Amino acid sequence: MAGEGDSEPGKSFKLLGFLDVKNVPCSRESVLYGSLGSLVMGLGHFLATSRVRRSCDVAVGGFICTMLGYWFYCRYNLAQQRIRQRMLKEGMKNRVLFEGSYLDPEREQTGSERSDS
Repeated sequence: MAGEGDSEPGKSFKLLGFLDVKNVPCSRESVLYGSLGSLVMGLGHFLATSRVRRSCDVAVGGFICTMLGYWFYCRYNLAQQRIRQRMLKEGMKNRVLFEGSYLDPEREQTGSERSDS
């Protein structure tokens, strides 16, 4: 019988009980880059100083800083991309509405149409 703590295939992983890594955009990459930053900073500090406890502290700080830094960078780029998609969608909708009308910017105007306006 499966217990409460058993994971099912397809079930998402929650970091610290609240961050759903599978469904929240940018969370997976942030955790991966944070762990890589933690490893690099902790190992680098240990090789430089040979102090284990301080290196672990640096590794934890490196994880937090790298994860949050990439999180904000990724979310900013995601917001920019959504804004561009919204503008493109609106432009495509306007193109369909105005195609063939006098408001169509790509329509070539003849001499008689120019004199009317």
